[in-house]
Formats: sequence, C-alpha cells, structure tokens
Amino acid sequence: MLMLGDASVGKTSLTIRYISGYFQEDLKLTIGVDFYSKTTTFKDKKVKLQIWDFGGEERFRFLLSQYCKGANGAFFLYDITNQVSLDHLPDWTQIIREHAGDIPIMLIGSKLDLDEFRAVPRDDGILAAKKYNLASFVELSSKTGENVEEAFDVITEILFEKFSSE
Repeated sequence: MLMLGDASVGKTSLTIRYISGYFQEDLKLTIGVDFYSKTTTFKDKKVKLQIWDFGGEERFRFLLSQYCKGANGAFFLYDITNQVSLDHLPDWTQIIREHAGDIPIMLIGSKLDLDEFRAVPRDDGILAAKKYNLASFVELSSKTGENVEEAFDVITEILFEKFSSE
C-alpha cells in the first residue's frame, strides 16, 4: 500500500494514526520512504497491510517507480487547505499507473479538522476522483480520527474484491 502526495499533506500522520490509534504532533519530514505494517481482521480473515510512506518532496520522487512495482493499492493525499496539493494529482497518478499498473488509488482529502481554512471544496475532490478514475474518495482527519478507519476499510475491501475475483 503506497502512501503518496506532496510534502506536509499528512501521510505520516495518517499512517501513524491508523497503526497506533494516536495523533502525533510535530512529525519530522519523511526522508525517502518509511515502512509500516498492521495486521487486522477483514471478513473474518487476517489481513496484513504493509504501508510504504513516501517523502512528498520532489527530490524523493525518483524512488517511487521502484516501490510501485510490488504495490497493490495507493492512497493519494491532498490537504483540503492547500489547492496546489490536489493540483499535483495527475503527476502522481501517471507515475503510479506507469510503474504499478492499474492498482486501486483512493483519493484522500486530509486535515478535515481544519475545515474553517478549507481551500478545496469537497466537490472538487469528488470530481478529481472521477476524472482520474480513482477507486474511491474520502475526507478525513488524522488529528480527530474522523474517517481514518473507514478509509483503510474501504481500500481493504476494494483489494479483497480485486484479488478474490482474479
């Protein structure tokens, strides 16, 4: 599972919130890529999710093509208070499609707890998910935990359906 998006959109916060159940303030910039895993239960089966959290800075983009090869799915995060972070969606999806094939990509609008500073309307996220043929869309907050479990449940279900039909 790839965790992708520009720097400071909340990839590591989301990953740590999902893995540990806690929100961690003052996270350091991810250098390169960090690896996490969590074993969970889905439809009475044990599932181990491996999460590859990518540094969002341009200088780490070259690593992505190598890690895409084994990936089964991806989260693309943008910050709802930062329009530019959604504008970069086509660049990221092109790299993923080129190197990982047609894996499910879920669009995630992060930082929902900062809704009063919103710069990207929810409808823009929905439209972007449709335009780029993404598997799903959700807005969430790693800080409050809103929709965090749901986002991982949705991608797990999508992956389950994909692999059980192959």
